[in-house]
Amino acid sequence: MLPQKQAEEAIVSNFSETEHEGGGKEEGREDEQQQQHSMLSMKSFLWHGGSAWDAWFSCASNQVAQVLLTLPYSFSQMGMLSGILLQIFYGFLGSWTAYLISVLYVEYRSRKEKENVSFKNHVIQWFEVLDGLLGPYWKAVGLAFNCTFLLFGSVIQLIACASNIYYINDRLDKRTWTYIFGACCATTVFIPSFHNYRIWSFLGLGMTTYTAWYLTIAAVVHGQVEGVSHTAPTKLVLYFTGATNILYTFGGHAVTVEIMHAMWKPQKFKYIYLFATLYVFTLTIPSATAVYWSFGDQLLNHSNAFSLLPKNGWRDAAVILMLIHQFITFGFACTPLYFVWEKVIGMHDTKSICLRALARLPVVIPIWFLAIIFPFFGPINSAVGALLVSFTVYIIPSLAHMLTYRKATARQNAAEKPPFFLPSWTAMYAFNIFVVVWVFVVGFGFGGWASVTNFVRQVDSFGLFAKCYQCKPPPPPAGAAAAGAHH
Repeated sequence: MLPQKQAEEAIVSNFSETEHEGGGKEEGREDEQQQQHSMLSMKSFLWHGGSAWDAWFSCASNQVAQVLLTLPYSFSQMGMLSGILLQIFYGFLGSWTAYLISVLYVEYRSRKEKENVSFKNHVIQWFEVLDGLLGPYWKAVGLAFNCTFLLFGSVIQLIACASNIYYINDRLDKRTWTYIFGACCATTVFIPSFHNYRIWSFLGLGMTTYTAWYLTIAAVVHGQVEGVSHTAPTKLVLYFTGATNILYTFGGHAVTVEIMHAMWKPQKFKYIYLFATLYVFTLTIPSATAVYWSFGDQLLNHSNAFSLLPKNGWRDAAVILMLIHQFITFGFACTPLYFVWEKVIGMHDTKSICLRALARLPVVIPIWFLAIIFPFFGPINSAVGALLVSFTVYIIPSLAHMLTYRKATARQNAAEKPPFFLPSWTAMYAFNIFVVVWVFVVGFGFGGWASVTNFVRQVDSFGLFAKCYQCKPPPPPAGAAAAGAHH
């Protein structure tokens, strides 16, 4: 499949050849051709990404956004040692299942290409891979879990936008900010596919890097608060809620297939997610450790790390950069939902960007509505991690890999053989079984119990449609304050 960039350059060169045949016209139009060529090259550079680097930026940028702000909260629930060890554990576990998804994508695509199936104007998605390899029941399961996860992933970004901007401007309550950012995020309907996220992925990762190091340095400079205590872990419910948020952190796989499909050579994806995770460790571990060291148990009542750090220009810059990145991450989470919706209504192969954007708008409305109903930032991360990420990211890819290669003929004809660090099929099966059992028992079982308990507690405390979740109480009216002072 010819990359868009090459296609555009071919168009330009054809245009040049035609003009050259015109003899005298060539000189008069030379400048115009060069200008048009440079414009197309610039558009290609900013707009059409399909390299391994583009995929790395997309994976790293998508993997850690607002969750960076909730990891210190998780540390306060489970303690520093558990927090660091589980980040490393789930980071490598997540990289393994992303590798499995990439293997299954390559297998599906190679089988379809043998049948001369064309994917021009069609983006392959995870549920289609499951359908092609394992049949319609797996397609239904993959579609249900993936779409629900992406739906709530988008909801979390909206809640986080409102939560963050409130720390710069608290004249409006968080619910009003959710209305405003819902309208802003709706503009992602105009971004056609993951090919077109090149500049956004690059900027997004730069913004997250700044925010992570701001959190680290600001916490160290601030020092430990007076009488700081680090008592975690104290309750099983809190421990497993925190653990599940970390499971969620390294579960950005719901868009893995779409990111691979946007690559010019998807076979190169195999280890990209691992390299992205290694970079993400340099952001998540120092920032969560430093903020927890500084504030300790105070974080139990502050799921957003920004709320405890002193207000200054550095913090405001971090908030604004995180807001822009959350807009980008909203687009990442929503784009696969846009594709699914386009396929349902028969608009997926439409060339017009404006028509597709119009068709996509109904996807944004329920996301907007859910963000207003459940404005609970940290608890939703944990609930989504336990109930959805555990299956979408860890259990389903592991089971699908084992079932796809259960027959000797499938293993012999596999498009991708076992990796060099785990060279036997038996070892792969053993590790996949470990992943399924661990995540089902610890992630879904204990994590589900803990996060749902915590989530229900938040609903009981704040109610649905909470106007301003975890906000400071409003100051008393001036008259009341004066009367109190008089007495």
